[in-house]
Amino acid sequence: MAVPQNKDELLAAIESSFDKLDRELRGVPVSLVHEQSLEGHRKGTKMSVANLAAYLVGWNELVLKWLDRDAAGQPVDFPETGFKWNELGQLAQKFYEDYEGIPYPQVLERLAQAKGRIVSEIDARSNEELYGSPWYEKWPMGRMIQFNTSSPYENARGRVRTWLKSKRGAPGA
Repeated sequence: MAVPQNKDELLAAIESSFDKLDRELRGVPVSLVHEQSLEGHRKGTKMSVANLAAYLVGWNELVLKWLDRDAAGQPVDFPETGFKWNELGQLAQKFYEDYEGIPYPQVLERLAQAKGRIVSEIDARSNEELYGSPWYEKWPMGRMIQFNTSSPYENARGRVRTWLKSKRGAPGA
């Protein structure tokens, strides 16, 4: 999918990529959601589909935090307080831990709710607010939202699809 250049394209990218991802995540057999066999977000680590969903919730809720702080006129600590951009593997691990005690269906519901709130936040902003000027370094707000919603949704969907195909092709599957 092309990189969104305006509010309408951003909303379409988020909705389309989320819908496809949601179908994939909900199609994972319950018996496999906690199996630590997906390539992790840190080099040399493994994660589960539940971890991947938690990672997406973490990023979506982080985007909401950025938007809330910005709307309140408060500084936004990118990517997250206590983390630098070169520490995203550690941030991913934090997200896994934040949601590890929550049942998988509830994590998926939380992801859907966060995505819904992000869509509402985008709807409430003008195209100029989203794409008219840099928000973080050279990136406009719309691009920062896209980097952390539709792009990871597409990536996660591809990872889950590939993983599921390997499971179906495995002996005894």
